[in-house]
Amino acid sequence: MNRSNFYKKLNTLKEGTYHVIYNNKKYLLRKDNLFNNRVIKIFARELGGTDIVSANYYVTVKQGTLKPCEISDKKVIDFILQLSYI
Repeated sequence: MNRSNFYKKLNTLKEGTYHVIYNNKKYLLRKDNLFNNRVIKIFARELGGTDIVSANYYVTVKQGTLKPCEISDKKVIDFILQLSYI
């Protein structure tokens, strides 16, 4: 994983709830910055489908620690790096 590219893209995502495209599918994404920006929480649900992407990123732990919720690190990283705004 290129940690730098992942963190840059994650950090530049807008906070709040909005639509994005990933793998030609539309998702509703919510991003929250918590605890004075020490934790970034993302949750995305595929619209009209069953896919979910959910994770917390702890900015200050071990130079950044990704904790996915019931999915792989690879899926979260790919989702963040490949998504685009609608």
